[in-house]
Amino acid sequence: MNLKKFLPFSVMLFMVGCSPSTKIEKTWTDPSFTPSSVQSYKKVLVMGLLKDESTRRIAEDKMVASFKKVSAVQSYSYLQPSDTVRGAVEAKLQKDGFDGVVIMRLADVNKSTSYVPGTGYGGWYGYRYASPGYYQEDKTFYVETNFYSLKDSKLLWSGTTSSLNPEKLDKTVSEIIETLKQQLQKQGLMMKG
Repeated sequence: MNLKKFLPFSVMLFMVGCSPSTKIEKTWTDPSFTPSSVQSYKKVLVMGLLKDESTRRIAEDKMVASFKKVSAVQSYSYLQPSDTVRGAVEAKLQKDGFDGVVIMRLADVNKSTSYVPGTGYGGWYGYRYASPGYYQEDKTFYVETNFYSLKDSKLLWSGTTSSLNPEKLDKTVSEIIETLKQQLQKQGLMMKG
């Protein structure tokens, strides 16, 4: 086997296998939302506006578990089916000591086709372990996460992540949360740890 020819291919496969499938696409921050103002938030409601009840509960549970210095509550355990009027819900939240609301929702799914080139390496008698190229359909899921202030009734922070060809819900939600956490830390809006 000619290792010089095989090595670049194996390095490329390793890099593709390790590349993150979830990344930040865009963020927006209200100028009033600063590292010092973040500390005033003590209790937030977490909502996952996702396709079905089990997906919603998984996402909300994972988001709540990611909060360390803020009390976070899943919407499925707090809101009732009769809670449909926004003003009444906001009054109920404020009465119960909530400062903010975090909402995660699937914003878009983009389908595209990409070409995966064939692989192989040469030996003294021709190519071995060759596979032909093929086309594959890729799906990119765009998830928008927003943080609202109840006191000011306004959006303070918004971030959109993209996840390429997610395989497992648990893993993808964890990746989204970790990606958002890193972004908020980068902006000074969340402490490390």
